[in-house]
Amino acid sequence: MPNEITVTVNGTEYTDTVEARTLLSDYIRDTLGLTGTHIGCDTSSCGACTVFVDGRSAKSCTLLAVQANGSSVTTVEGLAKDGELSPVQAAFQEEHGLQCGFCTPGMMISVAQLLDRNSSPSEAEIRESISGNICRCTGYHNIVKAAQTAAGSS
Repeated sequence: MPNEITVTVNGTEYTDTVEARTLLSDYIRDTLGLTGTHIGCDTSSCGACTVFVDGRSAKSCTLLAVQANGSSVTTVEGLAKDGELSPVQAAFQEEHGLQCGFCTPGMMISVAQLLDRNSSPSEAEIRESISGNICRCTGYHNIVKAAQTAAGSS
């Protein structure tokens, strides 16, 4: 049965009709066309689909779009402000905190949340904050460097 939802995504309010079984990740990608949110596993194991829902990170592949009704969602695209990369996005670019780039959106959201809570995290705290995100390419070294660089520019 279709359900009407209203969700604010990256500052823009959207009202759409969705099937009850539509995942938030699919809604973001397929309905809104915001393809920065990646779908890697559909089990919340990889973290590629991580977004902010009402200011808290959430794995959008295990949330239904109807559960986000009335919420504010921020995707990796929403980290940028006025056409300028956020400190986290700029640091990932500067430190080459990516390889294939598949995990990068989720990593950026996780690092952004950490820096919102702790502006000067240790390496161990950075590694803990990204532990719910799997990178199959980089070995995490440059991702940690990017988080450290972003912390220095925040």
